[in-house]
Amino acid sequence: MKTIVIFGATGKVGCYASLYLKEKGYNVVAVGKRESDNGFFTDYDIPYFSVDILKQDAFGVLPQKDVYGVVHMAAVLPASMQGYQPRVYVESNIYGTMNVLDYAVSAGVQRFVFPKSVSDVYHLYGSQKPIDPDAQPQFPINSDHTIYAITKNAAVDIIRHYAARYDFRYYVLRFPNIFCYHPKPTMFKDGKRIWKGQRAIIEQAKKGEDIELWGSPDCSRDVFYVKDCCQIIEKTMSSDGESGIYNVGNNMPVTRMQQIEGIIEVFGSKNPKSKIIINRDKPDSPNFCLDITKTIKQLGYKPEWDYMSFLKDLKKEMELNRFEKLWGKESDYTEGLEQPK
Repeated sequence: MKTIVIFGATGKVGCYASLYLKEKGYNVVAVGKRESDNGFFTDYDIPYFSVDILKQDAFGVLPQKDVYGVVHMAAVLPASMQGYQPRVYVESNIYGTMNVLDYAVSAGVQRFVFPKSVSDVYHLYGSQKPIDPDAQPQFPINSDHTIYAITKNAAVDIIRHYAARYDFRYYVLRFPNIFCYHPKPTMFKDGKRIWKGQRAIIEQAKKGEDIELWGSPDCSRDVFYVKDCCQIIEKTMSSDGESGIYNVGNNMPVTRMQQIEGIIEVFGSKNPKSKIIINRDKPDSPNFCLDITKTIKQLGYKPEWDYMSFLKDLKKEMELNRFEKLWGKESDYTEGLEQPK
């Protein structure tokens, strides 16, 4: 049984990936910065270890040999950063990643997985031409994602160097916005807390309120579900794909109008039923399409979750809240929070 150590296992993608890889028969070791997981991973027969990746001496509690793969999802994200703290990105994404790499090498790793942000190809947004996985990075020099993208790209170069020097395969996954259920319905933008767009629309649909669609209703993009992301992560462990950068997506673009109509159908009140109000004076959502040809051919990936099946499964996850031990309840995050408008 192959051992996979997952850093950032208490985060959204890391948690879902931990459970998925366990179901697929891997010996999963979950690692997070949190001191306790409240016994969540024990319920799935997965050991949990608290490790601060900025502390080189903290890795001794982890398996020290025969580790087949490391999935490095530990990161500080713009969506979780209150205010503006660029040094935190440098520490986490560069120094933290080097510490994880040093651990991986000493434990005999054969596969190393790391996510990078789609924001690094921001200059190619606004077109339906699929973005190549090896497209040259170029992005705004003064946004809340700038230092994040810079440090993620630097980390990728360091990973490439380590892989060449110590002879392991690496898989860098370019993540778009990955949708999944988490009881926390807010995020940070430019350091300020706001409702996540999809969750705000779900709340409005539940109440039968009118929903405002900004920009063009025909603006389209992939709406990508975390469970397909988990499939790609597993494929990096089981396929013979070459080292490199791989786009994450599903080749199933959905228009902005279809996104809102789907939410109303799955989550909405029947009486009253939400109406969609188009406001073309507001800006469009970011519009892009990622070329996943390489992901399909090299890794054997086959997208499974279309938009409507994702929404129906999301509703089930919200009702079950099987992650309550780890993440808590929605009410833990919404007390005193102004409702979306």
